[in-house]
Amino acid sequence: MQQELRELYQQVILDHNKAPRNFRKIENATNHAEGHNPLCGDNVTIYLVIDENNVIKDIAFQGSGCAISKASASLMTSMLKGKTVEEAEKLFHKFHDLVTDKLGDNFSVDEFGKLAVFAGVREFPARVKCASLAWHTLMNALHGKNESVSTE
Repeated sequence: MQQELRELYQQVILDHNKAPRNFRKIENATNHAEGHNPLCGDNVTIYLVIDENNVIKDIAFQGSGCAISKASASLMTSMLKGKTVEEAEKLFHKFHDLVTDKLGDNFSVDEFGKLAVFAGVREFPARVKCASLAWHTLMNALHGKNESVSTE
């Protein structure tokens, strides 16, 4: 991974872990789901307010876990507010391909924005589950699935 991206990775992860965005419970959520990563003990609950046009009007999370898990949830919620459910699903697949190295080095930092920093987790396979927990939990929340998500 490029040195610039490595440095940005550290900065973004630390920033979003220290001051996570959208870290709160939404009392009037239309959808929510819980997720757990037994490997390192990450827990997350994703809350959504989806309107009649399938637009994510509000999104938030609560939980505890490692810096990568919390930063991923923070960035995810920041990027998805105002997007449609379909756009959120597309971004999930792109993010998953990025962190699981399906894209190799064939991705554009411009295309992913700050999410590009998570390309670094593919070098640490155990951390892929940390980075993707909130995203898998999001998918359950989007589709109203009440069962808990586990990365195992």
